Amino acid sequence: MPRFAANISLLYPEHGFLNRFAAAAADGFQAVEFLFPYAHPAALLAQHLREHGLQQVLFNAPPGDWDAGERGLACLPGREDDFKRGFDAALRYAEALDCPRIHVMAGLAPAGVESERLLECYEANLLWASEQAHSCGRRVLIEPINTRDFPGYLLNRQEEAHAIVQRLGAPNLKVQMDLYHCQIMEGDVAMKLRQYLPTGRVDHLQIAGVPERHEPNVGELNYSYLFGLIDELSAQCGWDGWVGCEYRPARGSQPGGTTAGLNWR
Repeated sequence: MPRFAANISLLYPEHGFLNRFAAAAADGFQAVEFLFPYAHPAALLAQHLREHGLQQVLFNAPPGDWDAGERGLACLPGREDDFKRGFDAALRYAEALDCPRIHVMAGLAPAGVESERLLECYEANLLWASEQAHSCGRRVLIEPINTRDFPGYLLNRQEEAHAIVQRLGAPNLKVQMDLYHCQIMEGDVAMKLRQYLPTGRVDHLQIAGVPERHEPNVGELNYSYLFGLIDELSAQCGWDGWVGCEYRPARGSQPGGTTAGLNWR
C-alpha cells in the first residue's frame, strides 16, 4: 500500500486548522500536506508537527491574491518580483518545517497575452526558483490542474509538465501528479502512471474521487487497482514518494466525518 499523507487544508474541516495535526495523527497518518502555511508562524506549525510525530511533505508557494482569484504568479509577466518574494518566503517555511517539496502554481493565463510569452515567463521563474531551492536542499514541483476547477489555468496536461521539466533540466524540478486532475483532463490514468512514474520526474502523487472530489472510493476511478499499480511500479523503479489525500470529505464538517470516511484505506 502506498504511503498516504493527509491534506489538512481539505481534510478535517470539522476542526480548526491547528487542531487538524492531532486529528490526522490520531487516524494513523504519519505525514501531512496543506495548501498554504502563511497565516501561521512557521515555528508554531513546526511545533505541531513535532508534538504529533508528523512529517510535512508538501505545501504551495504563495499564489498571489487568492481571495481575488489569483491562482499562482509564475506565468504572469510583470509579476516576477512578487513571485520571487513569495518563493523566498516559501523557502523560509520549508526550512522551518523540514519540508522537501514546494509546489509552484503556474497561474491563470491573462486574456490578450500570447501563450509563448506566458510560457517564457513561467519557465524563467521555474529556473530561478529551482536554483534557489537547490541551494537549500528543496525540490520545486509543478502540477497540471484541470480547467473545470480552475478555468484558464496555464498547465493542464501531464505531457506539458514533463516536457517543461525535461526542457529546463533542473535536477530538483519535478512533477506533482494529481490523479483527480489527470482523470478529468486526460483519463487513461493507469497508463499515465505506467508511462511517467518510472521516469524519475514524478515526485508526489495526489488522489481524490472523480467527479465530486470526495473520498477515493467514491466515483469513477478504481483506486484499489491504482494503489496496487503504484505498489507494483514502485517495486520496479524504486519510487518512494507520498500520496497526498487531497479530497473533500463527503460528510463535510460533520463531527467525525473525515475519520468515518477513511474506511477506503
